[in-house]
Amino acid sequence: MRGTPKTISLRRRLICDLMHASMGVPFVSLARSLNIRPLLEARAGATAPAGWAAMFVKAFALVAKDEPILRTVYTKWPWPALYELPKSVATVAIARVDDGEECVLPQRIAAPEALSLAAIDAEIRRGKTAPIEDVPMFRKIMRATRLPLPLRRLSWAVGLNLGRQRGNWFGTFGVSSVAAYGGGELHPITPGPFVVSYGLVQPDQTIHVVIRWDHRVTDAAPIARVLTRLEQALNTEIAAELRAAGSKPVRAVRT
Repeated sequence: MRGTPKTISLRRRLICDLMHASMGVPFVSLARSLNIRPLLEARAGATAPAGWAAMFVKAFALVAKDEPILRTVYTKWPWPALYELPKSVATVAIARVDDGEECVLPQRIAAPEALSLAAIDAEIRRGKTAPIEDVPMFRKIMRATRLPLPLRRLSWAVGLNLGRQRGNWFGTFGVSSVAAYGGGELHPITPGPFVVSYGLVQPDQTIHVVIRWDHRVTDAAPIARVLTRLEQALNTEIAAELRAAGSKPVRAVRT
């Protein structure tokens, strides 16, 4: 059968580079349904609630503030070691269409634990709607993707394996979900060390969450505790911020 050869676009080349960088990471995953009834009640009463990605970014960063292992990465240079970063840096997978092609680009959000939900949500929305050249992270990653293959491999190796550069390029955790497209249990592959995915809210007021992590960094027992703490953060700190941001006005009912 005769087909049609197609050139790999810059956007697909980025995914190819990402998959190449992720091949050697020994990922393990843990999934659990979280009861988020208090969060749902707070979100239902908010005038302009933040999106789910923003809530998970901040909740995970709040947990990581008290759990240094969630700010720890595995590096190979100058020798294999674990490197703890002082603050969290999130990378959110942004699905968008560029030049008629569907693609995924990473939006970087530094120290989300110190930002408001509104600020995090604005950065995510900016990544979805702003021209690629107007988003600093997109410009940087696409500039690296234009390099010849040997220089691309070198730039990715530097970003992944020098601890001081890891937060600048790849962050300490990622958030990726297909909930906006109908849900499903997503197990994304990244260079690590942590990636969080979530599904659709269920009728019993639970949401299914998957955490994948680099087994060189930590084990399953700490991640099980992290999921418990994540549920608490969503239902307390995040719910409280939603309530404080303002409630929907109550209409008077004529009797």
